Amino acid sequence: PAVLLDSSSSLLFSLLLAQLPVFTSASPVPQRRSNDLDKLSNQTKHLMKITQELLKEHAFDSDVEPHRFKSLPEMSNRSAHDLNNLEVMPTLSQLHADLKLYEHHFEWLNRVSKKHHHPAVPKLVEMVREMKSLITLLHRHMLRVEAPRLSPATPSLPPHLPYQFDVLQSTNELLQHFKLFCDWAYRAFLSLKPKVSAVQ
Repeated sequence: PAVLLDSSSSLLFSLLLAQLPVFTSASPVPQRRSNDLDKLSNQTKHLMKITQELLKEHAFDSDVEPHRFKSLPEMSNRSAHDLNNLEVMPTLSQLHADLKLYEHHFEWLNRVSKKHHHPAVPKLVEMVREMKSLITLLHRHMLRVEAPRLSPATPSLPPHLPYQFDVLQSTNELLQHFKLFCDWAYRAFLSLKPKVSAVQ
């Protein structure tokens, strides 16, 4: 009987070992990573909506003096074609660095707008808050997949805006630029979703 018990135990052990790949594949980790990407894309879409509302509500002059801000992330080299070729780690790291840079620019704009009592201030405050939330969410996801954190570029901001017209122009340029970024980032998060679960 003792021998029979040992062989039964051995058979049970073998069966359990055979099931291990099944248990591993059912791990919640890839699902959680996929859910993270859903949250990131939804939050980005929400930020884009706030940006569009600001542009619409305050009817900024469309004749913007370009390149007032020299340190904004470069968008002209990002195309829809590139989305299929994005790699998880570098893309997450770059988006995080870009968002930190936008955060600096919009915090500066928020301070300047308050001085000039601009009516867009409440919405700008909401925008900065949502941006910080997205950055935190993205950083948390980067830690999970062990994506490196890049050092953000130093923002180059106008030293002084004496007139409300300058504030309007600066606001318009930043919002237009950020709208393009949000649109691209939203698509990037969606394209990374099937890839991120494959990251070990």
